[in-house]
Amino acid sequence: MSTPLFFSFLASLVISMALIPLLTASAWRFQFVDMPGDRRAHHAPMAKVGGIAFAAATFAAVLLWAPKDQLILSSLAGGAVILLFGVWDDRVDLHYSVKFFGQILAASVVIGFAGLRLSALPFMGDVVIPEWVAIPLTLILIVGVTNAVNLADGLDGLAGGLSLISFAGIAFLAYQVEESQLVFLMVAVLGGLLGFLRFNTYPARIFMGDAGSQFLGHYLAVAAILLTDLSNAFYSPVLMLFLWGVPLLDTAGVMVQRLLEGRSPFVGDRNHLHYKLLAMGLQHRQAVTVIYAVHGLMVSSAYLLRWESDATAFAVYVAFALAILSLFITAKQRPVVQGLQPEQAKTLEAGEPGGWYSTLPAQVLGLAVPIFLASAVFLPADVSVDLGYVATGLFVIMSAGCLIAPSARPMMVRAGLYLGATFIIYLLEQPMPAGWSILHASLNGFFVLLAGLIMLTIRFSGKQRFETTPLDYLMMFLAFAIPFLPEMRIGDINLSILTAKMIVMFLAFELMLHSFAERLMQFGLVSLWVLLILGLRVWL
Repeated sequence: MSTPLFFSFLASLVISMALIPLLTASAWRFQFVDMPGDRRAHHAPMAKVGGIAFAAATFAAVLLWAPKDQLILSSLAGGAVILLFGVWDDRVDLHYSVKFFGQILAASVVIGFAGLRLSALPFMGDVVIPEWVAIPLTLILIVGVTNAVNLADGLDGLAGGLSLISFAGIAFLAYQVEESQLVFLMVAVLGGLLGFLRFNTYPARIFMGDAGSQFLGHYLAVAAILLTDLSNAFYSPVLMLFLWGVPLLDTAGVMVQRLLEGRSPFVGDRNHLHYKLLAMGLQHRQAVTVIYAVHGLMVSSAYLLRWESDATAFAVYVAFALAILSLFITAKQRPVVQGLQPEQAKTLEAGEPGGWYSTLPAQVLGLAVPIFLASAVFLPADVSVDLGYVATGLFVIMSAGCLIAPSARPMMVRAGLYLGATFIIYLLEQPMPAGWSILHASLNGFFVLLAGLIMLTIRFSGKQRFETTPLDYLMMFLAFAIPFLPEMRIGDINLSILTAKMIVMFLAFELMLHSFAERLMQFGLVSLWVLLILGLRVWL
């Protein structure tokens, strides 16, 4: 199963990143543009087609690589319904009643054709609730979480990053109980979402729109219910609350506050958690990073509490809820709390300027990574025919693209580096011949040193050289945390180590492309070399 999962993630990532520039170019023509306003954090018109890109990437990856059973196909049908209504909403700004109809219709498709049910409630043990209760309750939960994620889409990278954390947690928990169908769905969504976040982190160049946020909310609700379904007899329904995390609590807090103030709970305002953090003096990046951290802690708690009693898990959730909802009170009492002044923040983010040693980490990085890629392509003991054909096809596409469309070269080079490195890392995680254990240990040591080099480069390069985003912090945390998770294997592949190495290498690429933009063609030649040799090795 490792190969289909690998290609499902990779296909979704590549398709998403390829579609976004194309859709952005046509956004004005079809009027998919988000204009600045009172409840907007941006000050310029922004294309809102990112959701279409990562949803289409998800559909394509699932159809290409996942098993075609009723659950998979029904989930795709429900996702297609919510996506179409979201696209319609982005185009004409639908009345909320029409939005609700679309959300209910999408939920009904999954409930009716996939048989999705919330079959048990916390504190009821193995008692199965009757369908006349289970079906409407499932419908309410799906619609509620869909809207919660939609409302969380208020800052650059916020809804996408929160969804990424939740989907990763669900994928890990599903893997633990061998729910392969759910793992396939989550891996496909994660690939497309990661490709989108490359363009959406602060300062964003594209938005996901209602199409994207409702698509993510719908799938997040469906996936969490599937994971905790009593028919699986594994996880408590309380874990759903942790997986829905900050968006659910934020929506609940906002609606309660509106009702207490005598206003409609469905009329938008600036009382969401992210706006309150901004009002308390945090900067845009800081607010997003804080919310990522809290949400990540909640999703991690779902894993830590997976075998605990309903009472224990619910008590921990109540503690989280009280801590988060208390902000809705304290923020009113302290509307503005002065944090760092802009000049101070800039100084801290930029790092201290230095002499020659301040550029040394970046220079070493710019040499070490290309040399590694150019030589490591010969290390795998075997290259599969499928991977060789894909590498050859990508070599032809990239070469033609760089020659025909010079303006597309940065995107082509970045895609070539990402894909070529992914292939190499994947192949190097395959079993090696006897006596090659020293090589495997050396490769692990190289990636540890590379991670340290990345941190030094960020520390000394200065803000003008590389501007870190909340997504960068999230990726760095995952790169260090994932190897310490319980070992995840599919076949002979250790997924924990594979994922951590890919994250480290991707961060290295971003630093290289920022620090050495003038070497773009050199990096492009390295990526073409990797793809060409991988293709040739099938026949050599």
